[in-house]
Amino acid sequence: MADMRTTPPEVDRVAASRRAVAARRERASLKKDVAMRVITPQELLRRALAEPESPAGAMRVTEFLTSIPAIGEGKRDRILKDLEISPVKRLGGLGARQRETLRRFLDERWPELEPRGGRSRLVVLAGPTAVGKGTVAAYIKEHHPEIHLSVSATTRAPRPGEVDGEHYYFVDDAEFDRMIAAGELLEHATVHNAHRYGTPRTPIERVLADGRTALLEIDLQGARQVRAAEPSATLVFLLPPSWNELVDRLVGRGTEDAEERARRLRTAKTELASQGEFDFRVVNDDVARAASEVARLAR
Repeated sequence: MADMRTTPPEVDRVAASRRAVAARRERASLKKDVAMRVITPQELLRRALAEPESPAGAMRVTEFLTSIPAIGEGKRDRILKDLEISPVKRLGGLGARQRETLRRFLDERWPELEPRGGRSRLVVLAGPTAVGKGTVAAYIKEHHPEIHLSVSATTRAPRPGEVDGEHYYFVDDAEFDRMIAAGELLEHATVHNAHRYGTPRTPIERVLADGRTALLEIDLQGARQVRAAEPSATLVFLLPPSWNELVDRLVGRGTEDAEERARRLRTAKTELASQGEFDFRVVNDDVARAASEVARLAR
């Protein structure tokens, strides 16, 4: 009878097993997010220390370090030896000295963003493919009328319901060439090797002269052009909640072949790696919340 009383009921064992599997999956997802640069190593460490019993807190320091790009097992072991941290330690169980040592190590090698001073009211919103930039920008336009959402010029034909001057400035190739030659575009690019898009400079200058905020929702190539032309611009990088969710958005429709899916994933990985060029990061885990955060940064 004693043995029966100390044996957990079957339902408890099943529940515990499911919790363990879910925790392992969460740790694997967090490691992938660090590897793909969706979150910084410092952010994962912060989560682990804030909640030691969470999947982040339960992650072994060895797993944590090897999730960071450019750290293999050999380098990991040397780092742990230098930091005097046991390889069996979990992130949530690090002592005060070990926490500070690990933080300092991360900050020295992978410094996080430090927003620049002297930023203007010209705000650029960019990010990887399928992260939801257009949806966030549209929400800002509807709910934050004090922020002017820039209207791009394009050489493509209007789609049903699109109005010239409201959705885009529709121009032909000759006019687009003229605008480039006259310096009338703040940035411009060819998208999908087909049509050209660009940001007219004059409407932006008028908005800024009135003391208002101008928001540009553009791609990474355009963001770099704006930074070069207007170094005081505020650059905001929109991040997905996780790498797995971005993958779902990129390939979840199932309309692309394997080669196209692989190309999109390679592009997304490259785009995520560029976030260090930006002043701020905002996670698009909820459109309204992300839009409010971008609007706050734009003030």
